Amino acid sequence: MTTATRDLAGLTARMAEIAPGLRVETGPGATGPYAYDASNYRVLPWAVAFPRTADDVVAVLRACREAGVPVTARGGGTSMAGNAVGPGVVLDFSRHMNRILDIDPEARTARVETGVVLDALRGATALHGLDFGPDPSSHSRCTLGGMIGNDACGNRSVRDGRTSGHVEALEIVTADGVRAVADRSGLHPVDPQDAGLVARLEADVRRLIADNLEPIRTELGRIPRQVSGYQLHRLLPENGFDMARALVGTEGTCAVVTAATVRLVATAQASALLTLGYDDVVEAAEDVPEILRFSPSAVEGMDEAIVATMRARRGPDSVTGLPEGRAWLYVELEGEDQAAVDGRAAELLDVLKAQGRLTGGRVVESPAERRSLWRVREDGAGLAARLVDGGESWPGWEDAAVAPENLASYLRDFRKLLTSHGLTGVLYGHFGAGCVHVRVDFDPATDTGRAVMRRFLSEAATLVVSHGGTLSGEHGDGRARSELLEVMYSHRMIRAFAAFKQIFDPDGLLNPGVIVEPAPLDADLALRELPLLDTSFTFPHDTDGFTGAVRRCVGIGRCRSDSGGVMCPSYRATGEENDSTRGRARMLQEMVRGEAVQDGWRSTEVKDALDLCLSCKACSSDCPVGVDMATYKAEFLHQHYKGRLRPRSHYSLGWLPKTSALAGYAARPVNLLLRGPLGRLLARLGGVTTKRRIPAFASRRALRKTLRAAKSPGPAKALLFVDSFTRAFRPQVAGAASRVLADAGVPCTPREGLCCGLTWVSTGQLSVARRIMARTVAHLDDGDDRPIIVAEPSCAAALKRDVPELLGTEAAQRVADRVHTFTGALTDLADQGWTPPPLPEDVVLQTHCHEYATFKGRRPTDLLRRLGVRTVDEAEGCCGLAGNFGFEAEHYDTSMAVADLALKPRLDALDGRPVVADGFSCATQIDHLAGDRSVRALHLAELLDPAADQPGETS
Repeated sequence: MTTATRDLAGLTARMAEIAPGLRVETGPGATGPYAYDASNYRVLPWAVAFPRTADDVVAVLRACREAGVPVTARGGGTSMAGNAVGPGVVLDFSRHMNRILDIDPEARTARVETGVVLDALRGATALHGLDFGPDPSSHSRCTLGGMIGNDACGNRSVRDGRTSGHVEALEIVTADGVRAVADRSGLHPVDPQDAGLVARLEADVRRLIADNLEPIRTELGRIPRQVSGYQLHRLLPENGFDMARALVGTEGTCAVVTAATVRLVATAQASALLTLGYDDVVEAAEDVPEILRFSPSAVEGMDEAIVATMRARRGPDSVTGLPEGRAWLYVELEGEDQAAVDGRAAELLDVLKAQGRLTGGRVVESPAERRSLWRVREDGAGLAARLVDGGESWPGWEDAAVAPENLASYLRDFRKLLTSHGLTGVLYGHFGAGCVHVRVDFDPATDTGRAVMRRFLSEAATLVVSHGGTLSGEHGDGRARSELLEVMYSHRMIRAFAAFKQIFDPDGLLNPGVIVEPAPLDADLALRELPLLDTSFTFPHDTDGFTGAVRRCVGIGRCRSDSGGVMCPSYRATGEENDSTRGRARMLQEMVRGEAVQDGWRSTEVKDALDLCLSCKACSSDCPVGVDMATYKAEFLHQHYKGRLRPRSHYSLGWLPKTSALAGYAARPVNLLLRGPLGRLLARLGGVTTKRRIPAFASRRALRKTLRAAKSPGPAKALLFVDSFTRAFRPQVAGAASRVLADAGVPCTPREGLCCGLTWVSTGQLSVARRIMARTVAHLDDGDDRPIIVAEPSCAAALKRDVPELLGTEAAQRVADRVHTFTGALTDLADQGWTPPPLPEDVVLQTHCHEYATFKGRRPTDLLRRLGVRTVDEAEGCCGLAGNFGFEAEHYDTSMAVADLALKPRLDALDGRPVVADGFSCATQIDHLAGDRSVRALHLAELLDPAADQPGETS
């Protein structure tokens, strides 16, 4: 046992002694994901603790002080400056200390624990017509503690300013484990026995301020977004010795915040959004001072690279409502009267047109367009990280700010600086507050690239200071900019910062290396030159193959959102970082790195991290950088089990297309057998849960009958690919699909006996999958260029994406280019005047995750509305079954927990409405959840079948 191991064992034993029940995790499988945030840095901690109470935090800090071990507080881990990573022990507040303790509508305040996600607070306060003003783009996963640590702002900072302006009191634990409350007038002990200690601490701070009045008054608080350093001006006599707001923005270096009382704002009753087009971002910045005269709530900017990447990743319809231009501003106006707000918007648009810089402008009326546009802006950091052309960009200088009237001149000089270093940057941000986010195409993996990065950052600091600006406008200094504070502040001010930290943290254990005694900005960089790995998948969109693919994750953390989109179902079910797309990607990065995780593809820690991934593929669409964890998992399982015995379910479920084809020859006796005790025994032997009923196999006779009836008279315009699931379990869907398509002017000829290879992909049996796929491609790429329509969405997705990416041939790509889902075929191929039979007014819809992720802009919900269904109640999220996942015995509980998130509540409130689910696994999960209720999920083809007497009744 090494000394470090003994020290760690002693520390964890001590924490367990003084905080019984405190969960502390060690080892690379637990600490690996916490070595990263959304910055350029990697610092592997010794351990991660998950406190439930402030007393747990006290215990950790006391134990760490005794052992001389550093502590870093962490919320959502979305910091771009490296202020949420550190050595020693990381405290994850998001897991348990995430309660809203009180909301006082009359006083317009809320008291919350610091692990509360901003959207959770906003959802609760909205019931009272109130909101928390600062709204970072990461609002769906950032925590109040992180916002307090950085002094975060957000898209509406023109109106609402910084987090510090909304804080009334902070409940803190000092480095030596003393609990206190910092409020607008000072510092107060929680335990009266600590009164002397707290009084001495406050007295020391007062002396520090009194000794440094001149630099504090002249160097701090000069512009609205001056976040860099400590906000000591809050403690000036004229500001009432505001200790609460002075501690905001200290990035966990002075005290650990466990709870906060924050002020709320009234929700605006009326609003208008203008989108303004410009030739470039400098032209846009020139108009900002004029726009600010109209008192907007938001003035946000971005350049064309972000929009192009969004459209490439999520389809051309994902961004609508933008006028012509190469750069854009969003301007939001708010008020109490809609007519008055609309009048201000029209007047502003006229004024800006007269200025002569606009290439176009409009007021966005549609709520759907507004949501779409705000999502583009909110995903800016991720979209800019991996652009449509494959280029990568990095933070480091992503948060500088100047006074808004100086923004255009600063941007003009900044772009010259980029050019002088041979760099390019993607610009976006809070133009109305003078704060510009930029991701730069640094090369932090090489010594040469790091040297360029260091020189550029030093010169950029000098540049922004020359324009009267600040190194950081909301993200904090962290590891990225703390070293550069000497460019911005006098030596006396730097010494005052150090003295302030010394008073609170004399041993320097709280988030060391940040702000005071900073680590070099190029120390602990995560990126380095790494080996390229031989893989089965070709990873055509990543120049470094698998290594480059897993590097896509830059820690933005959208996968930690509880709502919106589908990603990430396992995280939503468990709340564990290791079960998020980000956590898994970070473990794969650790595997490729080969330091903490040293056994490569054989790693059990990586296998465990991937275990609860449902392979839903939602991340490939929802993740702003396009992480595709389903593919990474398939590759890992293939390599991990190469030449080894696999889990039993890989054989029983992975080979289902083959076994189901055989079962079709004796479907009736096989079904009887599987319904009895022998069936349950076989399920257990095959690693399949006995809590689910195995779906009944269809007979070959039923299949032949259906296929004969499915043949359209006259020439066929398309092929109907009869996939393995449709063939084996619901051949009636093939018949219904054929009739609907013929009625829509797309007569088909069925093609049976081929397989997409999906089940072998999802279980990581890629050698078999390649053989299956190659045979399918050889039969389909026979000179026929007719569309291939696939009723089963997961099989359509496999043919569209997995087949070309695994085979890597031109023939595979030609086949993929012809593939349509049933929804896509009716959207793109149906006769323009086609109308379906009468449809119900309301339906419940479960969209298959693979269809959602792979076939962008071809959503069943849009088609149903276009065909006349008035209300489509879509269960937004994964059904939980996810192919083989929910049938595996060890995954049943997680499968049901995922179903509880969106699908089950809709089934419980069904009230006679039909349920539409094109995916076989979705339909199977619905059948299981329905139990004894007479609920059967319909394929969209069955709902539209012209041969049905009633919608959904197939002949």
